[in-house]
Amino acid sequence: MGGDPSLPGGCAQQAGQRAGEIIELLEVLWEQGRNATARMPVSPSQLRVMYCVDRDEGMNLRALGEALGSAPSSVSRLCDRLEAIGFVARSPSPTSGRELELRLTPQGRAHLHDLRERREEALLGILAAMPPADREALLTGLRGFADAATNSSPDCPHPVTPATP
Repeated sequence: MGGDPSLPGGCAQQAGQRAGEIIELLEVLWEQGRNATARMPVSPSQLRVMYCVDRDEGMNLRALGEALGSAPSSVSRLCDRLEAIGFVARSPSPTSGRELELRLTPQGRAHLHDLRERREEALLGILAAMPPADREALLTGLRGFADAATNSSPDCPHPVTPATP
């Protein structure tokens, strides 16, 4: 099942399998956080839209579609739903009368803030249970992972920027 760690790539295979397990655990935590803040539930796709708009305030539908890798009609429908619940607002672009800019509303911004806060609380609880040396090793490993992901994927629309302590 796990490849020989003495062979080249064996350790990478084991790390990949373990990372997959951790991702599954994080998905459960993320979902718990999303459900706990869901006065008005949003789908994972709608949440991705909110993250993109939060990172690039004022982006247009075309740029959002590129970031999501989605068709214009799908992006438009996602934004329609988010606008209907009051999380996203569309307004005419000051530089082009033919384009619309996307912005999070105060309600949408508050929803993301609550979601991120709950997720951070859950992660901090888990991290607090780890020995300090393990936390430091995790931080080092995550920095290396983020660097490798950013460098190996030049087409990534939103590369991971490692936080500084």
